This record gives sequence, C-alpha cells and structure tokens, in this order.
Amino acid sequence: MKITKPLSTCVVLTMLGISAGCSYPSKEKNEDETSPAKVPLIRIVANSLGMNFPAGMDANHNPYLAYIEKNTGMEVNVTLPPLNGYDDKLNVIMTSGEPPDLLNTANPSWFINFVNQKALTPLNDYIDKYGANLKAKIPKEAWDNVTVNGQIYAIPSVNEVKGTEIIYARKDWLDKLGLQPPHSIEEFTAVMKAFAERDPDGNGIQDTYGLSILERLGRTSPFLGAFGAQMNAWYERDGKLVYSGILPEMKQALTYMNSLYEQNILDPEFPLNKIDILGEKVARGKIGLYSAAWSDTRSHIEQNRKSDPTAVWIPLDYPTGPDGKHGVYSTSIVRSYNVVPVKSQNAAAVVKFLDFIAGPAQNTLKLGFEKEVWTQVNGKLSIRLDEHIKQAYRGIYGALVDTIDRDLTRKRLDGLGEQFRLYENLQRIDNNLMQNRFNGPPTPAMGKHQVKLSKLQEETFTRIIAGMSPIDEFDVFVKNWKDAGGDEITGEVNEWWRQSGK
Repeated sequence: MKITKPLSTCVVLTMLGISAGCSYPSKEKNEDETSPAKVPLIRIVANSLGMNFPAGMDANHNPYLAYIEKNTGMEVNVTLPPLNGYDDKLNVIMTSGEPPDLLNTANPSWFINFVNQKALTPLNDYIDKYGANLKAKIPKEAWDNVTVNGQIYAIPSVNEVKGTEIIYARKDWLDKLGLQPPHSIEEFTAVMKAFAERDPDGNGIQDTYGLSILERLGRTSPFLGAFGAQMNAWYERDGKLVYSGILPEMKQALTYMNSLYEQNILDPEFPLNKIDILGEKVARGKIGLYSAAWSDTRSHIEQNRKSDPTAVWIPLDYPTGPDGKHGVYSTSIVRSYNVVPVKSQNAAAVVKFLDFIAGPAQNTLKLGFEKEVWTQVNGKLSIRLDEHIKQAYRGIYGALVDTIDRDLTRKRLDGLGEQFRLYENLQRIDNNLMQNRFNGPPTPAMGKHQVKLSKLQEETFTRIIAGMSPIDEFDVFVKNWKDAGGDEITGEVNEWWRQSGK
C-alpha cells in the first residue's frame, strides 16, 4: 500500500497556471478607468471549504461578495486554490513576484514559517486604527496565538466549536442483532465485530464495516481517547508538557487499532478514505458505527436515512478504556490565519475588509440574507433549507473571520432542524474534551520541522495500524521524531509553559 507523496512544485505550478509570478481573476470594470476616484482593490486568496456556487456565479460574481463590496467601498478579487495541496499552492503564491494582499491558511506551521522568514506584515497599528470589531469580538487567547515577540502577524478566525467528533451508530442494527449500546472499549469491539460479520443489513452478503475512519487517522479521536491520548496534542507529565504522539498511551491506542484491522473489523481501505468517500459509505449503508462530525446528522447520516427509512441513528457514549479514560480532542481557538505579505501595500484596506466581516456582516454571512434564507418569529429562526444550501458559499467569506456568539449559534443550529441534534451534539462533545495544554502561538521550531514530523507520524501510524510495520516500530518513531526536531519543539513549548506560569 502506497502513501501518496506531496505534489511536486512543477505540478503545483501547472495546476495553478503559474509560471513566473501570480495571476488573479479579473472583473469587468463599471467605473471609468481614468476616474480619479478609483475604488480600492484588494486581492485575497481564500479556502473554498469545498463549497460550490449556483449556476452563473463564482467567487468573484455573487450577491454576497457584492454585499461586502458595496458596504466596504472596495473591490475584492478572490482566488480559491484547489483544496488538494492548498498550503503548497500558498507557498508558490507567496514566492511569486506579486503576492496578493491577503492569504488565509488553517495551518499554524505555514503561518509561523513565514513569520520566521519575515515575510508577513505586523498588523498591530492597523488593527488599533481600523479593527474595532476585530478587537471587540476576538478573544485574547486567539490574539495570543498570532502574536510573536509582541507583533500581531495575522488576524485570527475563531473556532465556533470546541471539538468535532461524536460517535453515532445504527440502533436498528443493534436491535436486529440483539445488542445493547456499548460503553467500554471491549463492548465497542464486540459491537463493531458483529456489524462486520453478522450481516446487519440483511442482504446476505458480508459487505458492511465494523468501523471506518479517514486517511491520516482522521475520525479516530474517541478510540484514541479511550487510551488517554489524542493526535497532535500536548499533555502535562511531571510538571512538563509532553507531545501526545510519543506517549506510551499512543502506542496502546495504535495496538488496539491494529487489532481491529487484523480482525477485519476496520475498513481495510481506510488509508484512501477522504471525507467524501467515507460519507458515501455511510450514506450507502455500509457503515453502522463511526466517529461522526457533529454536523453529519444533517449530511451523510441524513442521506442514509432518506435512502433507507428503516435506519435509526443514535449518539453513543464515548468508549471507556482499560484505565477508565475517555474523551475526544479539543480544537484550537484559532480556526485559520489571515496574513498580509510584506510586499502588499494594502494592509489598511485588508484590516477594514476583515473588520466588516467580523462586525456588521457577521450575521448575514452566517445566516444568509433575511427573508431569502431565514425569518424570525417569536425569537426562533425559521430557515429555508433549500436556500440555505444554495447560498452556503457565503461561508467562504464569513469563515475568514468567524467569531463566537453562543445564542446565535443555538438559534441557527435549531433553525436547521432540531431533529438533527446539532446543538445537542456540540454539548455532548464539550462535556468530553481532552484539553490540549499548549495553546500558545506556533513556535519557531514548529515552522522548521512540523511538516516533516507530521508526515513521519502519519506514515508510521498508518503502517502500524495496517500491519505493514510491527508495533515496535513505534519506539523507532519516537527516537526519530525527537532527533528530527521534536526535542527542539518540546524545549520551546516548555519555555512557553514556563513563561505562561501555568
């Protein structure tokens, strides 16, 4: 089984259509090009989030961007690189002769790498002058995450949710096989084995999975949590912070996941499972238990219910491991980083643009246009799901500077359909979080080493689970991780820990 290697630079250049320099989409000009009162222009590179546009629209021609431009008095040119290799494409754009005014990334290592290169504009003065809404709505912890040596190098988008994963299972399959909802990790194993072997869908073919996960060990959090570890987290041990990926608890978790693979309980195709592939398996009724995203009840799970009216899905308790541990990973306070390259002359306009999104535009970009997408009666939102889905692309702009409004979140999620249990799912996750104790800005060594360390971890863990390497390979990984920059990162993380007084 092969692990796909990152795209080469030449492939990235080809996909972007870049040879020397960087090109950006153009818009038809309505104003006279010779007019002395030109509209300010900013060029931004954003994440498409996998969104699609209605027919006749694109990232630069749609009502939501028109709404932003009208209210900011700016012209905004938007580039949406393909999601595959997104940060590699940002690297190419950053090293081009004419980088844009704003780039958005969710990768903290990418962010700190360009801070280290002194390639990003400090934004303190611009935020003080033009960012009243940003300062009011973004919490201090998020600002701390983008501040290096007293300088703010990004405007953070804040994670609206504290965690993502929650286990859902087919209650109709449990009932058919005479099983109770599981609690301990042993009970989960028994249920998953039955789902894989005892024909729960009744089609006479052994074609269902006991458990399916994503590539790079995505959607494993509850099972890792049963052994007291999560991916890419830092935990306190004897007064110091230790990386979760090298703990004995992670070795236990990998041993367990490998046992599922060896028993034909775990989907053997997991190294190839991107989110759309996993979702399609759920929708087709090939999976009866998995670690869902909190919003899957109105996507993949709902698609399965529509195709199979007998399907009944319920949330399960998180599996409890041999030492009584359980839980799921906690998300970082920062969802993504908005940075301004030093070559840009438009930092002030970028901050004004993002301040509008965080302030007056926030509700419109979260909910959609009133009366088109939603109405409010007696304090409750009524959402037209067809229009909500059709206009979901607005999230591309809103996600640039997401903020937290718990009351609005609850109203919005309930308005999407209380039967989906969206807000209830978030509460269940919040009550079972395993807190990552490192919540400072990415360290300089992370910028130097994190990409190769992440690749080393992903490849090693995948090979161990798939039985391609013995479990003792974990001990080799620990040594290699430390030698390849992990010890340097650990030193910086603990210096942050010491200085923070925690």
